[in-house]
Parts: sequence; structure tokens; C-alpha cells
Amino acid sequence: MKLVHWLAGAACAVSLAAGAAQADTLKKAIEGEQRTPEYAARDKYRHPAETLAFFQVKPEMTVVEIWPGGGWYTEILAPALKEEGTFYAAHFPKDTEVGYFKRSREGFEKLLKKEKDTYGAVKLTEFAPGGDSEIAPAGSADAVLTFRNVHNWMRGNDEQAAFKTFYKALKPGGVLGVVEHRAKPGTSREDMMKSGYMTQEYVIDLAKKAGFELEETSEINANPKDTADHPKGVWTLPPSLRLGDEDKDKYLAIGESDRMTLRFRKPKS
Repeated sequence: MKLVHWLAGAACAVSLAAGAAQADTLKKAIEGEQRTPEYAARDKYRHPAETLAFFQVKPEMTVVEIWPGGGWYTEILAPALKEEGTFYAAHFPKDTEVGYFKRSREGFEKLLKKEKDTYGAVKLTEFAPGGDSEIAPAGSADAVLTFRNVHNWMRGNDEQAAFKTFYKALKPGGVLGVVEHRAKPGTSREDMMKSGYMTQEYVIDLAKKAGFELEETSEINANPKDTADHPKGVWTLPPSLRLGDEDKDKYLAIGESDRMTLRFRKPKS
């Protein structure tokens, strides 16, 4: 009996030590010199340590980030996964005709080439929500993460197709982590498209229709100061500040948007 208790205690100690090492790896990446100072200044709104812990990201995992843009989360995920894991950055399609997408992808590619020690292991793929792009080999990913992107796919009625793509890339038992601007319950689809804010119910329904199970929700990225009814939608708030100097102090005082943080699971069978 004593041996059983000792083995259980030893296993627990090993598990705790592994968890501490994983947290330390993420902490070093978040505090690393590779991060853009302007990006790091937003940690108080985006809570990367808490968010990635909630999504159960570990350094040995295969992780896909959807539409990484300028690399806000890539600056954290790439170095954290470099040694033991695999990181796919599923960016805008290379042959896109959208000017913003093109500039963003080109800037991201320059980042990867410039900082090879940090980003040399990044696997650059692409994601077109209504197409057949492969964000990662089917059934290979431990986690697919998307940050403030779902509203963008509504304009082409592609949001459901996007979630099906995520489902295909994940291993059975894999995690889908979603952070999205949160609209008030009952907000119409038209208003969601205009404002960039989506209802939590709508996003959860998209995931469930794709086959995911909702495992847990979190208020890590909630902002009770945000009323979600601004003249230029979510882009009224920082970092966009679409109104320029008009009521700038007011919107800076609110901070970044109120956000849902959702963890879904692909069933194991």
C-alpha cells in the first residue's frame, strides 16, 4: 500500500514539474526580447499567458494559428514551440487580390526571414475560409487557435466552412481555441457584420455544427467597459481608433473590445 501511495505521489510530482516547465517556456516567450514593444503593451488587454493556458497550449504540441496578421501571437507561439513542438502559421493566401491581405502576408514573410533564429521553424501555410487550402495535414494538429477573426469570414458567408477546416486539421481530442469580439445577445447577423462584434451564441453554434463540443468558456478577455455600440464598430476602439482624434481619450479609457474566450474539443471518436 505504501508503494502505491509513493508511486502516486511521484507521478503527481512529475506532473507538477512538467506543468511548471511548460508554463516557464510560455513565460519566457511572452517576456522575450523578440516581441515588438507595441505588441507587448497590449498584454493588459489580451492576457496571452492566461489565454494560452486556458487553451492548454504546451511546448511539445502541434499548433495552428489562423490568420496571424502582423504576428502578435506568432511572436509568442513560435519561440515557445520551436524546440519541442510544431507551429503552423496559416496566413492569407499568397495569390490574394485584397491589398490589405497582400501587404500583411508580405510583412509576415519578411519577419520570418529577418529573424530566422526565432521564426526559422515556422511552417507558413495559408487559409481561405471558402476554399480548400490545407492549414496543416489532416488530423495532425493538437490545437487550432484563432484570435478576433471569425467576424471577417461572415462577409463571404464562409464562417461555417472555416470551422469545418479547423475540424479537419485537428487530431481527435484536439482543441479549438477562439477569441472573438463579443456582441450583445440578440444582435442581428447584419449588425454583427457591420460592427465586427459577434454574439457568443452564434460562434458556439458554428463550432457545434462543425462537430465540436464546447468544453469551457472564460472571461479572461472580458471588458465590462465596452458597450459594443460604437460609431465605427469594434474598430472605434484601440488599437484601430478609426475615428482618429475624435473622442480618442474616451475610447482609450475603454481599452480594447470585450471578448469571448472559448475552448472547444474535437471528439475522440
